[in-house]
Amino acid sequence: MTRLAIVRHGQTDWNLQTRIQGSTDIPLNSTGRAQAAETGLRLSTARWDAIVTSPLVRAHETARIIAGELDHAAPVVVAELTERHHGEIEGLTFAERQLRFPDGSRVPGLESRQAVLDRVLPALERVALAYAGQEVIVVCHGGVIGTLVRYATNGERPAAGELIPNGSVHDFRWQDGRLVLERFVSVR
Repeated sequence: MTRLAIVRHGQTDWNLQTRIQGSTDIPLNSTGRAQAAETGLRLSTARWDAIVTSPLVRAHETARIIAGELDHAAPVVVAELTERHHGEIEGLTFAERQLRFPDGSRVPGLESRQAVLDRVLPALERVALAYAGQEVIVVCHGGVIGTLVRYATNGERPAAGELIPNGSVHDFRWQDGRLVLERFVSVR
């Protein structure tokens, strides 16, 4: 079994403005940096063997800040942990998205949740096998975490209106070839 503490990156200005980031590379803001440091302090009560991260700057900077708080080696970049590609809705606020692409409308370039799962799950398996029996921090994105939670709970969570907070830590384990959710943190 490999323990995976999956962390959502700290806040960005686009998070604050409710803009859809997707694979657009937006940096942390000062609140996001503080959230990353706070998350690092919360994680400092345990021993961690590795930190891996999405290559997007908001996740990578969060991982570097956490590594600094833990006096840990630099995080390892895992390209497949990048956020879900949102195509033509990237950069739009949620309200703008609803105006341009009402619920049920096809969004050009939007990566399906299944495609995210098909990309991320094998990457997590490789991480789990590389650090078998160890404790790993995985820094990535809300869309990735939501997809993993849906997978692990057979679609029961996150429920409608449940949001994944910036800087939150979600406990999973990789055991017997599958991803198991132990703890999910959300807000309404």
